[in-house]
Formats: sequence, C-alpha cells, structure tokens
Amino acid sequence: MKLNGFKYDLPEELIAQFPAGERAAARLLTVDRSTRQISHSVFSRIGDLLDKDDVLVLNNTKVFKARLFAHKATGGRVELLLIRQAGKDTWESMISHSKRVTQGTRLLLDRDTYVTIEEKMADARVMIRFSDPAMTIERYGIVPLPPYIRRQPAPGDEERYQTVFASEAGSIAAPTAGLHFTAELLEEIGRKVRIARITLHIGPGTFKPVRGESVEEHRMDAEYFEIPPEAISMVTGAKRVVAVGTSTCRALETCAMTGQSRGWADLFIYPGFRFQVVDRLLTNFHLPCSTPLLLVCAFAGKDLVFQAYKEAINRKYLFLSYGDAMLIT
Repeated sequence: MKLNGFKYDLPEELIAQFPAGERAAARLLTVDRSTRQISHSVFSRIGDLLDKDDVLVLNNTKVFKARLFAHKATGGRVELLLIRQAGKDTWESMISHSKRVTQGTRLLLDRDTYVTIEEKMADARVMIRFSDPAMTIERYGIVPLPPYIRRQPAPGDEERYQTVFASEAGSIAAPTAGLHFTAELLEEIGRKVRIARITLHIGPGTFKPVRGESVEEHRMDAEYFEIPPEAISMVTGAKRVVAVGTSTCRALETCAMTGQSRGWADLFIYPGFRFQVVDRLLTNFHLPCSTPLLLVCAFAGKDLVFQAYKEAINRKYLFLSYGDAMLIT
C-alpha cells in the first residue's frame, strides 16, 4: 500500500491556529458509511446524532507541560519534549539539535537549575536527569502545541488545549476530538447515552510521520493505555460504541485484539484492518499521510473519507487540533 495514495492538498489558511470562541461552536461534518451521505451541523447538536443505546467512550488523558527550552553553557538553545518518566528525576525526551549535544552535557533552565544528558538514544531521543525535579516541569514547562500551530502558546492554551474531562496526566498532545465537549454538553448527552472513560497517554507514536513509500512497513511507538472494568462492562453491553478520537479507538481495538485492559498499545490501524469494537468514530481532520488519517480511512474507506475531506475544504472547515470535527456513523 503506497503512502502517496493518502496525500491531499491542505490549504494553509484552513489549519486552525486558535480554538473556536466556544468549544461546542465548532462545526461538525457527519459521514454515513451506509448511505455515503455527508451532512453539516454544529458540534453543540451532536447529542441529536447519538442513540439511546450508544456508549460514548472518552479518553481522559491529561496533557502536561512537556515542552522545555534550555541552553548550553556556550549559549546554544535546545528544545526538549518530555516523553515519559523513567525514574524519580529522569525522563526520556526528544531533543532538538541532537547531534550538538553529548552524554554529560548540562542544559540550563536557569542559573541554578539544569538537566544533564544521561544517555543518547536513537531517533533524536535522550535520557535526561533533572538537577531539581521538584516542581521543575510545572515551573519551566510550557504547553506542547503541535508545530503546525505557528505561534507561541498563549495563556488560554493551558485551558483550551485540554479536554474538560481530562484527569490522568501523561500526554504530550491532546486527544483533540474531545476538545469540543463542554461540561454542560456532556451532562446533556449523559441523560441520553452512557459515557465511559478510558486512558491512552498520547506520545510520539500518534504523530510520528510515516517514513518510506510502503504503509505496511511503518511501526507505531507504543503508548500506555488503561481501560477500567466499568468501561469494559459498558462497551461489552453496548449496541453501538462511539469512540471519541483515534486514540480511544486504538485503545479499544488493542484491548479486543490482545485481551489486555492495560499495557502498551502499538497497534497501527490502516485500510484493511477489521474493527471489532468501534461502530462510530468522532474525530478531527488530520494531516495528509498521517497515521490518524490512515485509521480514519480504515474505518470509513479511503474514497469516502477523501470525498468528505474535499467537501470540508470546499466549505472552509478548519483542520487539525484546534479545527472542526467529523462524526462517522
């Protein structure tokens, strides 16, 4: 399967740089897989598109301030993106300018606080040790907005690049399909359908580019997930399972394939995959050739997805993390 078959032209002006004025004011494009009908609404009316026997599954992961800026003693600026904690004061991290640092290098966060490169790893990753781990990330970290948002984080991003139901810290990127919900909207929906909460901590695996021409050769980086017993019970007894986001979908399908309700998910879903759990998928609009787009194409069929994307572009929907939403029924 050739990766270039999943390219499309995304106009730069349709990449959302800021969230909508209100979360639920985002636009909602709906795609019906059986009739191939495409319709348009606003996210605040999503409850009208759910049925009473549905179970809505949310990813309750919480984004932490994973991006840090430091500098070498010589003055060179270095950016760190924390991935996962390896010990009390050690973290695996992605690093810019990896060739310019060596094991033992100190990177200064301020005059008295620094990190030390403990080990250099593959794929521009390092193991770092904080000189003073207490409150360091909270004090020096910033919201890890994705690189296609071409601005510095603003104070409002700490709230808006986070779902209102986020509770389990561990992600370096938001589960963006959930950003459109408000507490009031969830309360309204909860009177109609059951809502389950699971966790998948989003790491580099979700946004790591697919390299090479062959889709099948790509390998996903593993991400930690956990599905509590009450969520498994609700999903098992559901007539239809509505997954909010590709991360939720991957966690549910990993559980179905492995029989494990917690662990590390490295499931790569692309066209040809047979879904066992998810019946409906709520998602945002994704980058060309990305793993989330491949998952969506697996769920609804590439031709129908690309038809929907063409419609969205023609109607000036906003794309990516702070963009509009799509519900596939």
